[in-house]
Amino acid sequence: MNDGKEAIGGIIHSRRKARKISQEQLADIASISPRTLRDIEKGIANPELETLMKICNVLGMEIKIEVIQ
Repeated sequence: MNDGKEAIGGIIHSRRKARKISQEQLADIASISPRTLRDIEKGIANPELETLMKICNVLGMEIKIEVIQ
């Protein structure tokens, strides 16, 4: 079952590439491990909100949460 990890990882990967930032650079700037970033981009890891916020901040992205009732 796809719970969104692959989609999130793909978006981060695409944005990082568009900004011409290496995984190592992004991980360093966001203060996360390169392994964590690789796993997020591959859709393996389910990032904590704090980690996702750090990555998005570096990449100039926002996190929007939609509540479905």
